[in-house]
Amino acid sequence: MGLNQDRLESMLQCLRSQHTLNSGMTDGGFASHPSLSPSSLDFSIHILDQVPSTNETLWTLLADGAPPGTVVIATRQTAGKGQRGRQWDSSPGGLYLSLALTPNLNARDALLLTLCSAWGLATTFRAYNIPVSLKWPNDLILDGYKLGGILTETKIHQGQITKAVVGVGINWSNPVPETGINLQTFLGDCPNPEITSLEMLAALTIWAVASGYQTFDEKGVGTLLPSYQNLMLGIGQTLTVEGSAGVVLGVSNTGELRIRLNESARSHPNSPFPGASSTEIELMPGTINQGYPILRA
Repeated sequence: MGLNQDRLESMLQCLRSQHTLNSGMTDGGFASHPSLSPSSLDFSIHILDQVPSTNETLWTLLADGAPPGTVVIATRQTAGKGQRGRQWDSSPGGLYLSLALTPNLNARDALLLTLCSAWGLATTFRAYNIPVSLKWPNDLILDGYKLGGILTETKIHQGQITKAVVGVGINWSNPVPETGINLQTFLGDCPNPEITSLEMLAALTIWAVASGYQTFDEKGVGTLLPSYQNLMLGIGQTLTVEGSAGVVLGVSNTGELRIRLNESARSHPNSPFPGASSTEIELMPGTINQGYPILRA
C-alpha cells in the first residue's frame, strides 16, 4: 500500500507549526527533540511506486533543476544502495526516502552529513519513545538489531560540497533478515504507540534529517559529536584491525572511527602500524565490521 501524499504533507505542516525550542537539555547539550526547526526548507515531495533507487531518482530531479528540500519516496526499490555499494533489500512495507540538501561544507567533512542525519533520526525517535541508538557511521539500532540505515552522496566543486542527497531506509512493516527489526513489530508491544502510520514515519524522517543538518550547521561539530557519541553503541568494544587488537574510543572531528591500538600490537614486527607515533588511529567506513547484534559496552 502506497503513502497518502496529502496526509504526509499535513503531518509535515503540523510538525512545522508545533515544533518549538525545548528548554530541557539532554544528550550532551541538545534538547530531547532536535531543537531547531528546519524552517528554511520548503519540502517538495515525490511519491513513486517503484524506482531503482530513491537517491538515483533524486539526482536526476536535481539535474533537471529541482531545489533543495526535494524529497523522493518509493514503495519499492529494485536496486537500493547501501554503504560501499551493498544492495539494500527494499521490499514493500518499508520506508525508502531521499532528501536533497545544499550544505555549506568542506569535502573532507562529508562523513559528518551522515552523522548529523543519524543523530537527528535517533533523537527524534527517542522523543517518540522509541529507544534508537547508533552504530557508526550510518545504522539505526533498536534492541541491538538494525532498524534502518543512511546513504549520503555528494557533488563536490573546488573542494566544497555543493549538493547532497541523504537516503534513508527504515523498516516499518517489511520482512527483515535475522539481524534486522521492523518498527511495526516493535510498536506492537507498546500500549499507546506514538507513530501509527507510514505517513507519520515519513514525515518524522524528513523532519529529523533536515533538523539534524540544521543543528550541525548552526551548533557545529564540537557540540554535535558528544551528543552523537552518547547515542553510539560500541564505544569500548574490542576489535581487530588488520591483525592488531584495539578498542573503540569514539568518533573524530571529521567523522572517522577512533581506535586505540594495544602497545603490544604496535610493537609487533608484523603490525600494519609500525611507525605510528601514537596508539590512536582513525578509520574510514568500510575498514572494519562490528557485526550484529551490537550492544552497549
